[in-house]
Amino acid sequence: MYEDKLIQGSRNKARYLRKNQTSAESLLWKKLRARRFLNLKFRRQVPLGPYVLDFLCFEKKIAIEIDGSVHMYKHKTDAIKTIHLERKDLAVLRFTNAQVKGNMSYVLSEIARAAGSPLPPGEG
Repeated sequence: MYEDKLIQGSRNKARYLRKNQTSAESLLWKKLRARRFLNLKFRRQVPLGPYVLDFLCFEKKIAIEIDGSVHMYKHKTDAIKTIHLERKDLAVLRFTNAQVKGNMSYVLSEIARAAGSPLPPGEG
C-alpha cells in the first residue's frame, strides 16, 4: 500500500516536472529527444521507485541528473539516490545547470562516453 502511494506520487511528480522543466533540462532535452543524439532513445522525468530521474536511456542504462542550486544543500539525498540507482545497474551522470548552459559539448561528450560511443562531429 505504501509502495503503491510512493509510485503514484512519483508518477504525478513526473507529469508535473515534464510540464515545468528547468531551462537547463529544456536545453539538454532538445539535444536528446527523438533519438537526435547517437540514435539513443532518452525519456525525461522518469519515475523509478520513489525517485524521478531527469533523463533515462534504458538501452544503455544511463540516468542523467541536472542539479540546480537547490542541490547545493541536498548532497546526502543525492548520494542516497545515486546509490539506489547504481544498485539498479544504472550509470548515473550528474551535471550542474551551469555545465548544461555553458558547456554543452562537455555534457554531450560525457554522455557519449557513458554510452560507449564517440561524440559525432558537430555535436555540442
